[in-house]
Amino acid sequence: MDAQQLSQVEALCETLYTGASSTDNGKQISRSEAQNRLLSLQSSADYIPQCQYILDNSSSQYARLVASNSLTELITKHWNNFTVPQRIDIRNYVLGYLANQGPSLQDFCVVSLIKLVCRITKLGWFDDPTHRELADDVTKFLQATVDHCILGLKILNQLVDELNIPTTGRTLMQHRKTSVSFRDVCLFKVFQLGLTTLKQLQTRAIATNPRQEAILGEQSLSLTVRCLSFDFIGTNPDESTEDIGTIQAPSTWRNVLQDPSTIELLLHFYSETTPPRSSKAMEAIILLCSVRRSLFPTDKDRAAFLGRLMTGIRELLSNKTGLTHPDNYHEFCRLLGRLKANYQLSELVKADGYIEWLELASGFTVQSVQNWQYCTNSIHYLLALWGRLV
Repeated sequence: MDAQQLSQVEALCETLYTGASSTDNGKQISRSEAQNRLLSLQSSADYIPQCQYILDNSSSQYARLVASNSLTELITKHWNNFTVPQRIDIRNYVLGYLANQGPSLQDFCVVSLIKLVCRITKLGWFDDPTHRELADDVTKFLQATVDHCILGLKILNQLVDELNIPTTGRTLMQHRKTSVSFRDVCLFKVFQLGLTTLKQLQTRAIATNPRQEAILGEQSLSLTVRCLSFDFIGTNPDESTEDIGTIQAPSTWRNVLQDPSTIELLLHFYSETTPPRSSKAMEAIILLCSVRRSLFPTDKDRAAFLGRLMTGIRELLSNKTGLTHPDNYHEFCRLLGRLKANYQLSELVKADGYIEWLELASGFTVQSVQNWQYCTNSIHYLLALWGRLV
């Protein structure tokens, strides 16, 4: 590809995404025709150098998007045509490109490039140890500028999604083999990176402006939720429902999940932020509430965990913290419903402050029923709570 061909590709991309007019030998090119011409970049692995040329030399964000999407399609379809060194070279190229150009790119370009590097990581997981070191490589992003830290968190979020969701064209057995290896080798480290970033935000260890702080918080909380909701044992849960089953977190996660500072951190972000950060924090608390019973070494440890959880709920109910936001309100109702689903009544009764919790929860439910028109999607969680209690 040369400069003239690059300008032609850029013109086609502008036509496709903005409707800007472009011509070929005096003939007007329609959007559908522009799309068909650009799709030719996905027709053969021979076009990979052209896609890289576009990324390296184009100033058009739309051209970069087309090149990145085309690379993802080509690498997914023609994966077996590449040698292991070629796969690593492409991976390192994309990571380097994100490190150098990422902060100046539009979000849609960043998302596409991150999807590409995570797809390569998944497909090449057992090829070479380099592919299994992506979390370590991303740590360098987290330790660089704030914009690079945001990029790093976006990569980790997409990585967890990529390794958790089956890819079209690969068997379920291939997916589970890779997913289980990722769970054992990498997932806990990713989870800790998310929590560490939250702690740094809480203690102001990262110098940010309000916009950066909001993005970092949202990305870190999203990462925490993704890690806790990972399909640990291959049950392939139905994503169309909000119902949460038992979280089958590995025993190696025990110390972090049991640590009082973990739930305190999430409660802090719920109390001190607004949606989507606060609702994401509550979603993470719901997942923590749902961890399997056998994760706790003794009943005493489980009771202590429940006690901390109920204390947090009592304080939120007493102060009505964040409950004027519909998203927070919805997630809080889910938490109340999940509490009884995961704990027996005999356990709740033994917890300190149970009577106060019961009175506050009943008052909250009565108020919700009286104002049912504002919480039609949430009230069934409260009804389920009392249905189980009674």
